[in-house]
Amino acid sequence: MKKRDLLAGLFLLVLMAGITLLWLAPGGGRAMPAVTLPTLEGDPLDLGGLRGRPLLITFWASDCSSCLEEIPHLNALHRDYGQRGVEVIGIAMHYDPAKEVARTAERRGIAYTVALDRKGDAAEAFGNVQLTPTTFLISPKGRIVYQKMGPPDWERVEGTLEDWLAGRA
Repeated sequence: MKKRDLLAGLFLLVLMAGITLLWLAPGGGRAMPAVTLPTLEGDPLDLGGLRGRPLLITFWASDCSSCLEEIPHLNALHRDYGQRGVEVIGIAMHYDPAKEVARTAERRGIAYTVALDRKGDAAEAFGNVQLTPTTFLISPKGRIVYQKMGPPDWERVEGTLEDWLAGRA
């Protein structure tokens, strides 16, 4: 009986290690959900249709001070990497009124795409996001390779983007 328990434990350990390695691999991680959201301009934004491009998606709210502090950095990423194929998208939480999101975007000079998660479907699809900011870095293969609640590690984000754009990952 002990040998069987030992083999079962070893099997579970190997399985968990494999899943962890897959999650941490540059192209690994879980697939980005295919969600369509309206932008502030009223156009549909199909996240699934952006596969093939690196994406940085942040869930934010207009009353979140950390979210507002991130806007200049997100604008810089959009400016520095947008022409190289990187898409930066801010998804406003469902509880944030569209008019307030639009006012904040205008006052803060948001240059990247802002989408509205009117019913909370995107937040749920991305793993029931409830805290802002929550950032996701998505590979050109459509895999979530980095997820962070709170301020992201910008150095890591930019290093990963550089690797992708240089064809190193």
